[in-house]
Amino acid sequence: MGKENKSGLSESFVVGVIALVFLIVGYQTALFIHNAAVVRIAAARDVPDTVYVFGNAVQGQSSDSVPHTIRRNATHSARVQAVRENVPRKKVESFLFDPNTVSVDDLCRLGFTVKQARSIDKYRSSGGRFRRKDDFRKSYVVSDSIYRRLEPYIDIPLIDLNTADSAAFDALPGIGGWFASKMLAHRKALGGYSYKEQLMDIYRFDQEKFDGLSDLIVVSPENITPYPLWSLPADSLRQHPYIADDETARAVVLFRDNNPKELWTIVELKNAGVISEDAASRLSRCILK
Repeated sequence: MGKENKSGLSESFVVGVIALVFLIVGYQTALFIHNAAVVRIAAARDVPDTVYVFGNAVQGQSSDSVPHTIRRNATHSARVQAVRENVPRKKVESFLFDPNTVSVDDLCRLGFTVKQARSIDKYRSSGGRFRRKDDFRKSYVVSDSIYRRLEPYIDIPLIDLNTADSAAFDALPGIGGWFASKMLAHRKALGGYSYKEQLMDIYRFDQEKFDGLSDLIVVSPENITPYPLWSLPADSLRQHPYIADDETARAVVLFRDNNPKELWTIVELKNAGVISEDAASRLSRCILK
């Protein structure tokens, strides 16, 4: 047995009590530090360390032609990520986002659970695409209440006919590889699209097909290259779909050579019998120079 001190307590008992006190204090200190670290990590998540990159949307320009903000979240360790996923968020945010590219972390900031956000990401990874706002609404993880709040913030870029590539065209409803290649070829022949309805010049591209995607495409003014009708030689003019033959191309050049510039208009070309009524109707909607 250990010695007893003046109070009648053994030395071993006193040592044990002191050790227990230090243990409790140490545990409380560690717990405090842990909780503080969790709070700090969660706070950093809710006010994220994000780099903002400004530029045009990947597929084209949005309907309002406003440059998009692309969020690039910093990478973190597995432990930090685990804390970020397991600690409930104190607030839900609303901000512009493209459901086709928004990160899982930002989906959580928008009010989705980690499981829901990962489900959306899995759908995209498997080839799924949200073409319209309504497509996002139909996702089984998007509740009506969340959609009503987020609907004004959904910003799905439109496909610009003058900047899109074959893959972007292929992704449009009812298009596929064959029509995508024809859309690119027609753009090259036109010298660039001036208006959306020019797609219906393409063989078998009818009104029904156009109506099925017209709300998903745009011809942004800043991406239009005016067609040089009033300066190209005949051998170049003949390649334009609305001129299309040597005789008409030579007639346009002859008209230019024998008339003052103030008469160089589509109306005058038609009145002079250089181009047909149909060609005049189509060319009158083109951006020319």
